[in-house]
Amino acid sequence: MVTQPHQQRRIAESFGVDPARYDRSRAPYPAAMIERIVSAAPGADFLDVGCGTGIEARQFRAAGRRVLGVEADPRMAGFARAGGIEVEVAKFEEWEPAGRAFDAVVCGTAWHWVDPVAGAAKAASVLRPGGVLAPFGHVFELPPAAAEAMAAAFRRVVPDSPMRFDGSILDAYRGLYDRAAAGIREAGGFDEPEIWRYDWERSYSRDELLELLPTSGGLSSLPPEPVASVLAAVGEVLGDRITLPYATWGLTATKKPIRK
Repeated sequence: MVTQPHQQRRIAESFGVDPARYDRSRAPYPAAMIERIVSAAPGADFLDVGCGTGIEARQFRAAGRRVLGVEADPRMAGFARAGGIEVEVAKFEEWEPAGRAFDAVVCGTAWHWVDPVAGAAKAASVLRPGGVLAPFGHVFELPPAAAEAMAAAFRRVVPDSPMRFDGSILDAYRGLYDRAAAGIREAGGFDEPEIWRYDWERSYSRDELLELLPTSGGLSSLPPEPVASVLAAVGEVLGDRITLPYATWGLTATKKPIRK
C-alpha cells in the first residue's frame, strides 16, 4: 500500500526541530504569485493553513491582508507569533473555526501534509462564497553532481527512506497539485481548480545551501549523524556559489456561490 504524504506524520511534524534555520533558509514566494492570490480573493481575511514560521503569512500581511495562521507544530507556531502572526495550534482537519469565515484559505508548501479531501471540505466550510482555496509550494533542483551525491548518500545511510531522486523534481512536483485538485473535486463546493506554475532562480553560497538542505522533509526527520553524512557528501561537489532553478506550483479554486 502506497503511503500518501499526509499519512507520513513523522516527517510532517519534523520541520520544527530548528524553526529559526527554517525561516532564514526557506525562500519567500514570488511576488507575482502573492498578487495573483490577493487579486482572486473577494476580501482581506486570510487563513494560512500550516503557516509554519510565518513566511507566506508575512508576505500576505505586507500586501494588506489580515492573516490567521493554523499550525500543528507549537515550535513553528511560536516562531510565527514572535514575528507578529496570530496563530492557533491544531491540525487543520481538526481545527475549530468557531463561526469565523474567510476570503481565502492559503497554504505554503504544506497542503500535501493535509488530507486532500478532508482539507478541501474544511476549507469550503470556512470560506465565504466567492472565496478562494489556494495551496502552493516551492521546489528546487540541485545541480546534477549534487543531486547524484545526495541520492547516493541517502541510499547509503537511509536505505528505507521514501525520498526519490529520479527525473526532474521541478516537473514531478505538479503531482502534489494534481492530487490536491482531485481532493477538491471530490469534496465539492468549488469551481474547477486552476493549476499554475512560476519558474525562477535563487543563488546560494555553499554554506547557505548546506543550511537549506536540512530543512527538507527527507533530512529534517533524521538523526544528526546521517544528516551530517549526507551534507558532507553534497558539500564535496559544490562550488562556492550555486544558482538553483525553482518552480512554485499551486492552484486556485473558487468556492461556488450559495444557490437560493
